[in-house]
Amino acid sequence: MKKIMLALIVFVLLLTGCDNELMNTPTKRVETMLNNYVTLNQDVLDDLDETLLSETVMTTEQKDKYRDILKKQYQNLSYEIKDETIDGNNATVEVEIEVYDYKKIVDDAELYLNENAKEFLGEDGKTSDITKFNDYKLEQLEGAKDKVKYTLNLTLKKVDGKWTLDDLTDTEISKIHGLYTY
Repeated sequence: MKKIMLALIVFVLLLTGCDNELMNTPTKRVETMLNNYVTLNQDVLDDLDETLLSETVMTTEQKDKYRDILKKQYQNLSYEIKDETIDGNNATVEVEIEVYDYKKIVDDAELYLNENAKEFLGEDGKTSDITKFNDYKLEQLEGAKDKVKYTLNLTLKKVDGKWTLDDLTDTEISKIHGLYTY
């Protein structure tokens, strides 16, 4: 009975050790990061809230709506790992993501504003009302259906035997948000 118990303990320890080693790859770290977006991990939501705090041209209600729009973007993000390159303690993981094409919607809204400026005038009838335009743009973003694919080349470093993802660049974030100019 003791031998069986000892064998079971050794098996569990080996399995646990192997599991940690299997999870410590550049690809697994990237998958974890992207899954954090899809599952709306608290760290991702905290970063989103921090970004929205610096937004100065939206009302509180508009920020809440935009937050929901980006949460929809995150939850509908899909990805495919294309390649992993390891060079010593540095690695690059190439991943193709597919997200809602918010950039096209924003560009179309800007064009609509330029062609229909009178719709967005303030009460004085002379100056543009950014709140009206933001409401229009957010309404358009809520109805997003078209998607776009982007390639991310995410870099990692091995620190103390553990692969760590480098901070995302502004370009990578704009791709995840579907706002990258292509």
